Amino acid sequence: MSSVNPTYHHTPDRLKTELEWIERAKGDPRHFAPLYEKYHEQIFRYIYQRMDDPELADDVTSQVFFKAIKNIQRFEFRGVPFGSWLYRIAKSELNQAFRDRKAKRTINIDMQHVAVFMEVFEQEENQINLKKLKTALVALGEEDVQLIEMRFFEDRPYKEIAEIIGITENNAKVKTFRALEKLKKIFFKK
Repeated sequence: MSSVNPTYHHTPDRLKTELEWIERAKGDPRHFAPLYEKYHEQIFRYIYQRMDDPELADDVTSQVFFKAIKNIQRFEFRGVPFGSWLYRIAKSELNQAFRDRKAKRTINIDMQHVAVFMEVFEQEENQINLKKLKTALVALGEEDVQLIEMRFFEDRPYKEIAEIIGITENNAKVKTFRALEKLKKIFFKK
């Protein structure tokens, strides 16, 4: 894909600054503010896109940051942005909200991302069948939908996907490819 998610691709200096914020927050939770300010909107959007209920998304986002502050001592720097850890917490909290039936899983698709995504299917933009795509996505398992969302609708690099899900980067590539193959079979089924 030609576009890159600049919020994930941090320079070494930005990572160093973020690590300093983390260390300060480990010493005193009141120093968590720069991390909160940097990631709150991203985490909220990630959650909201999957549940489409702003009040509940706000509650779940608050829970993510509560758990992050509470468990900041457990955070281990792995050379990737702090946001990856927050996304893992968010994924867990989302799954809990779905299990508790507080939220229904939604898939938000905008036409720009659909057009880019449909290129994978070798379709012309004017042949996009959004209803068919939504039906195919609903037929996939949750993990496959998350992989496709993160890679194709959110433009996340495989390294970030791997960090969020807790697998290797290579495994993220393989699983995403397999999910895409499953989606193609469902989409093109006559």
